[in-house]
Amino acid sequence: MNKIPSSLVSLTVLLLHVFAMPVFFLGFILIYESRWIMEFLHTGPEMEVFNTLMLTSILIGVIAVSRITMSAVGRNHRISWWQYALWSFGEVFIYSCFAALYMALIYGTYGYFPALAKCMQVSLATLSYPYIIFAILFAYIRPDEDEVAEEDLIRFVDNTGRLKLVIAHDVLLYVEAEENYVSIHYMEGNALKEYSLRQSMRGIEDIMSKHGIIRCQRSFFVNPRHVKVLRRDKEGFIQAELDVDSHRPVPVSPKYYDHLSKML
Repeated sequence: MNKIPSSLVSLTVLLLHVFAMPVFFLGFILIYESRWIMEFLHTGPEMEVFNTLMLTSILIGVIAVSRITMSAVGRNHRISWWQYALWSFGEVFIYSCFAALYMALIYGTYGYFPALAKCMQVSLATLSYPYIIFAILFAYIRPDEDEVAEEDLIRFVDNTGRLKLVIAHDVLLYVEAEENYVSIHYMEGNALKEYSLRQSMRGIEDIMSKHGIIRCQRSFFVNPRHVKVLRRDKEGFIQAELDVDSHRPVPVSPKYYDHLSKML
């Protein structure tokens, strides 16, 4: 499993990180009261609590911005585990930078870089636990029920290279050319869906071939997995009937008939 499950970038997990991680951080410091952490937080019980609350507030802000960004990125790009680990470490580092700035400004005895080193120690000592727990929880205990293997996904990009649609290859029915667009017809559950993409037939030819979607006519690609039968109509034109009830057949030209028939 090279990619993280989509559940890790869902709204539920986003909110869990924003609220649960600061709570864990706050509780760990105030309940465990590690001597070296308390010495860093400085001067008496009142300042220890105040500084801990301030550092927790900074953590909430950093985690919120980071996870909202991750969720937005995860909608269009599947994040790998090494990218997720690097991102999580980046959260800790950025948080430590802001926390060190706060501690250096509040206490003149701290230089920024010594404070940064100490903040990294405190952050890694406290936040490593929830990071690991959440990753295991949503990757293995609650994996995606409809997780599709990466190689089974068709990624459609427009003529500027921007990712617009990602679907499993076995739900695609056919693709039809429409002037400067292609119309992608696919199944979503029991519902027939259509998506217009600004792209040419030539522009998607390689990705169609890669996933076994073949050209059946100058303006059509069809998925052989959904072709029920090939028939000739009264005028002698060949048509591919699909395994979708009440859906119009897809035209097949003689040039591509033999290839398509061998695929059935």
